[in-house]
Amino acid sequence: MARNGGVMSQRLKEEIAKELGFYDVVQQEGWGGIKARDAGNMVKRAIEMAERGIGEGRK
Repeated sequence: MARNGGVMSQRLKEEIAKELGFYDVVQQEGWGGIKARDAGNMVKRAIEMAERGIGEGRK
């Protein structure tokens, strides 16, 4: 059963997939078609973005 309403917005996931170079797979096969490594890298990138955002907010 698919989860609805995840933590990351669809737009953010697409943006990160484009940056990491596997957005074409998402378009052709959906999110289930990406490799586990790509999914992990996407989460890592989202965490980095969040940490930078939090760090900038403290200045």
